Amino acid sequence: MKIKLHWKLTLIFCSAVMIGLFIGYGFLVSHLKGYVEHNLETNLKHQILSGRDFLESQLSGQNMISDTDIIADRIGKQQELRVTIIDKSGAVIGDSELDASEIKKVENHLDRPEIQEVISKGFGISKRYSYTIKKYLFYMAIPFGKEKQAGFLRYAVPISYIEMLEGRLDQTIAGALLLVFLLSLVFTFVISFVVSRPLADMARIARAMAKGDFSRKPSIYSRDEIGDLAMALSYMSDEIKNKIDRIKHEGVKFDAVLSSMFEGIMVVDEKGRILLMNPSLRKIFFVDSDPENKSPVEAVRNPQIQDAVDKIIKDKQKLFSEEVTVSQPEEKVLKINAAPIIRNDALEGAVLVFHDITELRRLERVRQDFVANVSHELRTPISSIKGYSETLLEGAIDDKDNVREFISIIFQDSNRLANLIDDLLDLSKIESGKMKMTFSPLEIQPILKRCLGVLEKTIKDKKLSVSINIPDGIPKVMADDKRIAQVFLNLLDNAVKYTGDGGSVKVEVSESGNLVQVDITDTGMGIPEQDLPRIFERFYRVDKARSRELGGTGLGLSIVKHIVISHGGQVWVKSEQGLGSIFSFTIPHA
Repeated sequence: MKIKLHWKLTLIFCSAVMIGLFIGYGFLVSHLKGYVEHNLETNLKHQILSGRDFLESQLSGQNMISDTDIIADRIGKQQELRVTIIDKSGAVIGDSELDASEIKKVENHLDRPEIQEVISKGFGISKRYSYTIKKYLFYMAIPFGKEKQAGFLRYAVPISYIEMLEGRLDQTIAGALLLVFLLSLVFTFVISFVVSRPLADMARIARAMAKGDFSRKPSIYSRDEIGDLAMALSYMSDEIKNKIDRIKHEGVKFDAVLSSMFEGIMVVDEKGRILLMNPSLRKIFFVDSDPENKSPVEAVRNPQIQDAVDKIIKDKQKLFSEEVTVSQPEEKVLKINAAPIIRNDALEGAVLVFHDITELRRLERVRQDFVANVSHELRTPISSIKGYSETLLEGAIDDKDNVREFISIIFQDSNRLANLIDDLLDLSKIESGKMKMTFSPLEIQPILKRCLGVLEKTIKDKKLSVSINIPDGIPKVMADDKRIAQVFLNLLDNAVKYTGDGGSVKVEVSESGNLVQVDITDTGMGIPEQDLPRIFERFYRVDKARSRELGGTGLGLSIVKHIVISHGGQVWVKSEQGLGSIFSFTIPHA
């Protein structure tokens, strides 16, 4: 059972007071009893001397026996004690406690201790039992008469009287000490409460501090150890609060840094259990539940990540870096950089940083494909130009039947090269942000008519049906005239090229919120479903042979995509093979 401090202090102080009072009581009783006896003896001595003077004055020239008994009675009555008068032979000649007839029967008192002491010392006292009156008495005797040889005067006080005085003294001392003890108990309780209360307050403040409440301060201003303790507790409270605030601030910054990092971070302990996983890494691996205290393979369900942790924890590699490919739920390429956490030469865990380099690797592949595609696209017309030029130089120029055909082929391939280079330059400028665009409110219909005018001959030759549906009230679009015309021309040119003779091309314009949507529908051959996701990639062709035959560079749709995005819009395609395609894009209206 818990005992409070002020009760402990009260118990300790009361025990000390009680011990002191017991010692004091014994000391006082022993000394005061001696004082009582000494005081009684002194008073009795004064009384007996006074009685002797009275006795000697009363006995001169009178009947000694008769008078001494009367005198003894008178003295005993006045002084309220037993008075005995004894002659020099030891015979009792007067006693205040006996009748005159009884005195003669009393035995000789010459052998009494007090009388013997008077004979030898001139003054005698003793404590003994009186067989005459059957009581314990305190005796005092002195000589009287001429030259103090006439006899002996003896006073006697009952021992019970002395014991009564000592009992009263004991009661008085005990009562006084009890009162002192009770007052000490109250005083001790008050003092211990006063002493313990600030300590209890500081204990409550300390418990509140342990729970994170630093608002309470000890209100103690005494200049003693308790005051020093209170000031130390207050100072400690401020210091802990400041340190916790700094730690929280650092924790907030740390969390903000971890949350804002694109890289994934994983921290594991010395057993390989996860201590921390930042949001980016959770997003990469689609981890929804709390991964703390789990192994990496339990949290991310990927053995490659567990292998990486094992290399740093179990194999104790200092630093390592490697690439892993994960496919949950989509394929990603991650570069892992790992380092151990070492303190006092002991391994405490490891930090792993995950860089998502999927896009980087994709761009590398795109770059490689781009170089290969550009090389391929350039090689074909250049080889053709070179071959026919060599043929002409070797004498075919004089062959009037073939020279025109050769020159025509060289001209077509030159145009194809020029178109390819122009498209490459446009794409490069758009992707690098160096293409200058001037945005202004534009009507869509004039742009459409201008583009269809460019394609008019082909449309007539293929007997295509072209329809335009622009409802009244369609707002102007905020666009660059030249580039938005390039978008229309590329999409319309593809629709015309890949639509068979007698087919149809339909252009529909509609408003969608703050955007204007354009849908270009053809009745051409359509696009296989597996090719749709890559249709806007550079140099990607569904039918490579037919695309080259029709003069396409493979960059048109990629240019369309970048121009539309730079205008703040989107572009997409829907298609069914054999039924045709619908190319759609949006542009913000003015």
